[in-house]
This record gives sequence, structure tokens and C-alpha cells, in this order.
Amino acid sequence: MRVLLLSSLWMVCMGFKPVYAQQLKESEKTITLFDGKTLNGWKPLNPADAKYWQAKDSLIIGGDGISNVPQNTYLQTTDEYGDFEFRCLFRLSGDAATGFINSGIQYRSKVAGNDIVGYQADIGDGHWGDIYDEHRRGLLLPGDLRIAWRILKRGGWNSYIVRVQGNRHELYINGVKTCDYVETDTTVPVKGVIAFQLHGGGAAKIEIRDVTITTFD
Repeated sequence: MRVLLLSSLWMVCMGFKPVYAQQLKESEKTITLFDGKTLNGWKPLNPADAKYWQAKDSLIIGGDGISNVPQNTYLQTTDEYGDFEFRCLFRLSGDAATGFINSGIQYRSKVAGNDIVGYQADIGDGHWGDIYDEHRRGLLLPGDLRIAWRILKRGGWNSYIVRVQGNRHELYINGVKTCDYVETDTTVPVKGVIAFQLHGGGAAKIEIRDVTITTFD
């Protein structure tokens, strides 16, 4: 016991922190938003769109890549979030010949009837890594793909990080920053739901897994 105590004191004096203390801190801040089995904590924005969303094989799945989705559909969180770092893996697939193959991650968004208003981290050809303002101002900042394009796996698995704190918004695809945006409009809400979008106008399929959020509130 004395040896352990002396070792612990030595680590503190030398500036080292016990590993278990770091793990406890992380576990308090970071939570899993998808249990891999159910859509608990999530709901379709429009209840009639429940047919487009399911939990299967440890994935959140929107659409099937075969049937046309006539209009935008969203799966939203039941809770709201303000400052955070959101992470997930995603895979977008579908035949472009059927129409627009696109998805996105809504954040700090508000529900307005069967529509959702707010920021979106965009997913899809021509829009990878953009910050879009859904049903409000449109494109805010196009994604910088000079590096990200080299490691983007079209039709395969990629990672997305959305980090928002105060008025600063940062997007990363596969660890590469695509957007760094500073909001100047003080009337825009700084808290809202997170939602996955499946864009209408094509037979798209979006698959999401390993969904976590670290809150800074």
C-alpha cells in the first residue's frame, strides 16, 4: 500500500494523471446516441415517414436504394443540443440515374411542421462537406475538398465530425477539415435537434453507425 501511495504521489508531482481518471472524465462527457438495436432516442420528423427509417445490423438505415423517396425525410433526436462534438460513420449509396442521391446531418435545428430548419453537414456528390442552412438561407460555406477528396470513399464508409461551439462551426470528413464557419447572425438559434436527412428526388440509401456526442454545455 505504501509503495502504491508513493508511486501515485510521484506521478502527480511529475505531472502524470492516472489513466482511470481520464477515462472517467471522458465517460461523463461522451454518450452514445444509437444503441445499435433500436431507434430509442430518435423519431421520424413526419410520423408518416417511419417506413423509411429502421435500425438493423447495428445500423441506422434510411431508404433502401431501390425505391424513390418523393420528398425529404428526417430522423431526429428527441433531445436538443447546443455546443458539442458529434461523430458518426456513414455510407451513402444509390443510382444517380434515379435522381438526386444526397443526405446530411442536421444540427441546432428546429422543427417547423413537417419541415426542419437549421444547419446541415452535407453528404453527396457536389455537396460533400458543405455547411447548408436547411429551409432558411441555403448554402453557407462550400466544403474544401482539396485534401478530403483524395480519401473520400464514394459509396463506402466515411467518418463525419461536426464540432460546434459558440458561433464557430467545424466539419471534418475522414479527419480532414472541410469547413470552418463563424456565424454572425445572432438571431439564429444556438440549440436544437440533430437529425439525419434522406433527400427526396432519388432512390438513395443512407447507413449510419457508431453515433456519439460529446457535449460542451
